[in-house]
Amino acid sequence: MTSLLVRNARPVPLRPVDAAPGGPSASEPVDVLVEGGTVTAVAPRLDPPAGDAVEEVDAAGRWLLPGLWDQHVHMGQWTLASQRLDLGAARTPEDVTRAVAERVAEHPDQPVIGWGHRSGGWDREVTVSELDAVSGQTPVVLISGDGHHAWLNTTALLHLAMPVRDSVVRETEWFAAYPRLVSLVGNDGTSPEAYRRSLETAAALGVVGIVDFEFGRGPMDWVERWHSGADLLRVRAATYAEHLDDVIALGLRTGEALPGCGPLLTMGSLKIISDGSLNTRTAWCCEPYGDAHRLEYPAGQPNLSGDELREHLARAHAAGLEVATHAIGDAAVAEALASYAATGARGSVEHAQMVGRDDVRRMAELGIRASVQPAHLLDDRDLTEKIWGDRSARCFAFRWMLDDGVELVLGSDAPVSPLDPWLAVAAAVHRSADERGPWHGEQALSVQEALAASVDGQPTVGVGSRGDLVLVDADPLAAHASTADAGAALRGTHVALTVVAGAVVHREM
Repeated sequence: MTSLLVRNARPVPLRPVDAAPGGPSASEPVDVLVEGGTVTAVAPRLDPPAGDAVEEVDAAGRWLLPGLWDQHVHMGQWTLASQRLDLGAARTPEDVTRAVAERVAEHPDQPVIGWGHRSGGWDREVTVSELDAVSGQTPVVLISGDGHHAWLNTTALLHLAMPVRDSVVRETEWFAAYPRLVSLVGNDGTSPEAYRRSLETAAALGVVGIVDFEFGRGPMDWVERWHSGADLLRVRAATYAEHLDDVIALGLRTGEALPGCGPLLTMGSLKIISDGSLNTRTAWCCEPYGDAHRLEYPAGQPNLSGDELREHLARAHAAGLEVATHAIGDAAVAEALASYAATGARGSVEHAQMVGRDDVRRMAELGIRASVQPAHLLDDRDLTEKIWGDRSARCFAFRWMLDDGVELVLGSDAPVSPLDPWLAVAAAVHRSADERGPWHGEQALSVQEALAASVDGQPTVGVGSRGDLVLVDADPLAAHASTADAGAALRGTHVALTVVAGAVVHREM
């Protein structure tokens, strides 16, 4: 096995106690040796080990971090995003229908698959009829930016064997229909080659691992594409309830290598979507939404009863699986934690977008991770203020979580937000995407804390840590005049080298 020797690198301290005198990252350069996928030596000067082939890289004083992770990705949808009609800039239903009309005029024989519109801030509900008026017989499927509903025309509804209606398709019905989209678009762009390109793009940002929550067969799909070349990074592949029996029958347990694959591809969690989203007003809350008069369910609603949720958790726990429970509203978070407590299950609350103060403390007591996506706060800031009002003080409550001892991990929920760990870190630190000041800056993290939540629990690079490394051109802990300046610097980070288990997977130096 080839070893890797990185020379003249400055380890970035992920804890204040690791910082060198003179500044957080002011340490003298060191050499770092990786053997068998693990860091085995760190010293001012190392000799190559005898007998092994050794690849040497001169970091030239660059800064060294553990490899970055994205703890929440929908990899198939992220891979497809670049091929879809981008509706992220649409501000009204008319913006959307105009873009659809233009695409249909350009390519009348091709289905239109759109992504990214956010109707939560629009002043009216949209209809199938208005989409039919600009699309004719061309199938049109427009997936919302949060992934929780889709606006289809009649042709697409019929093709996907869904009841014809004049409203959007939401939540559970849409999640069930999504896998059938391949029957509409044919080659769906998620070949192993397409996945490989997405993984290469992630590696160029310093990502060494992802947790994939894509719909479909999950682990079984990954085994197939892994052997077809999509084997660049570490992957934890989740499953959903409809495939839980298959996973249990195969004896797959969280953290174990998938059949026929090495240690980089492992079984992830059972993913449960317990409530909806802010944008669709389906996140389950303790109090009604600010525009509750428009809603069938004024406070949102759960997707599962408490008994159903606990049954899923208990089955997964008995089979050696962790559980990742999507919970965005504060009522959903409380119910998820009650279910973890009742069953003894382990795992995470995904999103935890609005939380009660006591529930954060309970999350810490139970040892449940908070898997959060800081870049969502950039998109959701205005809508949250509009429909959750003063409850916004309890949204994206990262400071509460860290101060109470909750294990915090960062991700993107790509394609809801870009698969970009530097964007996530910057959002956690500055909490603003424009000229406005930080949104509830009392919940912000330091750069050091946000980076520590982005490396899958790895310490400052040292002996015994994983051989997953990232070299960056600038010190990410450098002092800045404001969090805005820090955020801008983080978003502009250039990654010179990415290493997974001692193997170089990206180099630009």
